[in-house]
Amino acid sequence: QVQLVESGGGLVQPGGSLRLSCAASGSIVSINAMGWYRQVPGERRELVATITSGGPTKYADAVKGRFTISNAGNTVYLQMNNLKPEDTAVYYCTAAIRRYSTTRYSDYWGQGTQVTVSS
Repeated sequence: QVQLVESGGGLVQPGGSLRLSCAASGSIVSINAMGWYRQVPGERRELVATITSGGPTKYADAVKGRFTISNAGNTVYLQMNNLKPEDTAVYYCTAAIRRYSTTRYSDYWGQGTQVTVSS
């Protein structure tokens, strides 16, 4: 059993900051990559940022220079600065995890956390 638990969402004014956290737990052998996606009702889920086990990161153009992804152990963070109303969405954590007694990596998702940017 693997779980991804997110925290840190909320309501913030434009120009403000939030830090999201996502902790992976369970029968984990290794994590190849972790990342954040976001989704607005009626639209497709879109990539925000990813980080691999070796450290390379990738960002959506819309968040470059404002968001920073990092990780420590089995936890991934998303520092969001200079937030804009268009950043309002449900943010989902994802991780490529290999479990005990398996040889392949599978994708797991968190339950999502709401981020609302509004004055």
